[in-house]
Amino acid sequence: MERFDMMADELGARIARRVANVALAIQGSTLPRDLQDLVQLRVSQINGCGFCVDFHTKDAAAAGASAVRLHLVAAWREATVFTDAERAALALAEEGTRVADAHPGVSDETWARVREHFDDEQVAALVSLVAMINASNRLNVIVRKPGGSYQPGMFDALTR
Repeated sequence: MERFDMMADELGARIARRVANVALAIQGSTLPRDLQDLVQLRVSQINGCGFCVDFHTKDAAAAGASAVRLHLVAAWREATVFTDAERAALALAEEGTRVADAHPGVSDETWARVREHFDDEQVAALVSLVAMINASNRLNVIVRKPGGSYQPGMFDALTR
């Protein structure tokens, strides 16, 4: 059961609108949207955020992602359905998420692979995406926002 509805609180709603606007800036970048969905899904899986797993799975499916890719994102290292660029981004997402787990942060090897596949704008978007989805996961996990109720587009009004 959800502990607290951030959207029902005036300050919580203002913060949510600002987070949504950052998400819009990232979405408007040249970082492919399908890759953004994969990264957000993987980080949300790691962080155990049911609401965000629901959100990003449904958004990716609505945008045309195959069920196979969505099911295999949790095991991307052992799957053949991801490109080298997607693998680099997923490695960055995992390493950037696990910094508190005695992980040394993002390795030089992962960073080099990211730089092979992405230009400066895309790197800025990718790094920001990893940071923002981690923040969103933490907000939702703290208040125990459950997964299952998300409908694609339900937050579009936040950015207006």
